[in-house]
Amino acid sequence: MEVFVKFWQNLSRELSWNDAIDILLVSFLFYKLFQLVRGGRAFQMVVGTLLLILLFFASRWADLTAVNWLLRNTLAYVGFAIIVLYQQELRRGLANLGRAPLFRFLNPTSSKGTLDEVAFSLLTLAERRVGAILVLERDIGLRSYVEAGVMLDAVVTYDLLLSVFNPKSPLHDGAVIIQGDRAAAAACFLPISINPQLGKELGTRHRAAIGISEDTDAIAIVVSEETGLVSFMEDGVIVSGLDAKQLRSKLRDAMGQKDASPAETRSGSVSATERPIT
Repeated sequence: MEVFVKFWQNLSRELSWNDAIDILLVSFLFYKLFQLVRGGRAFQMVVGTLLLILLFFASRWADLTAVNWLLRNTLAYVGFAIIVLYQQELRRGLANLGRAPLFRFLNPTSSKGTLDEVAFSLLTLAERRVGAILVLERDIGLRSYVEAGVMLDAVVTYDLLLSVFNPKSPLHDGAVIIQGDRAAAAACFLPISINPQLGKELGTRHRAAIGISEDTDAIAIVVSEETGLVSFMEDGVIVSGLDAKQLRSKLRDAMGQKDASPAETRSGSVSATERPIT
C-alpha cells in the first residue's frame, strides 16, 4: 500500500496539467480510432499492420538481416498503403468531425409534419406491396448522391412520394433523398454495402440502404415489394418489421424530434426485429 501511495505522490509531482491533457487527448484519439474500425474489415487490416510492425522490431532484436531488410523496404510505403486500404474509414472519420453540435445549424432537419408525411407514405406503400427506398439527410451532406439523380426540389408530401414510387413511374427504381422538408432528388443511386455479414435474403434495395447508412450518418427506410415489411437503417444497423407506431418513433428519434403524444401513438404494435450488421 505504501508503495502505491509513493508511486502516486511521485507521479503527481512530475506530471503537469499539460501532460495530463496530452495523455487524455491521445487516449481519446485512440478510442475514436478503435470505434471507427471496430467490427469491420478495417479491424483485421489494422491487426495485420500491427503484426508487420511488431515483426519488424522483432527481426531487429533477433538480428534477422534478410527479414529486416524486406520489412524495412516494405514499411517505407505503409503511408500510401494506409490511404488506399483505409480510404473508406478515413473518409468516414473526417466526415464525423463535421458532426459536432457547433455545425449542425448548417443542415436543416426535417419537421414533424414532413416526418409524418414520410411515415404515412411508406406505410401506404407497404400495404400495397410497392417497393421503395427513402433517405433522410442529417449532418453529413448528400449532395454527390443528389446530383447523380433526378432533381425534384419539392415539398415532401404524401401524394408526391406515392407518385414517385408508383411502379409505372420512371423514377421508382432509385432512392428519394430528403433534405430538411424538401425532396431533393429521386432515382438516386446509392453505394451497395459489401459487408460479408449481411444475410442472403437481403436484396439490392436493402443493401443500398445499409450502404448509405454506413458511409454517412443518413437514415434510410426501405419497403419490400415481396413481403411488404418496412425496414429502418441507421449506422449500418437494420431494424425490420416496423409498424406505424414504431416507424414514427424511429424517425422522430433519429431526426431529433420529440416523440409522438400518447393519443397519436395509441395502436397495437408488432415487435420489430433488430439485427446489427457490423
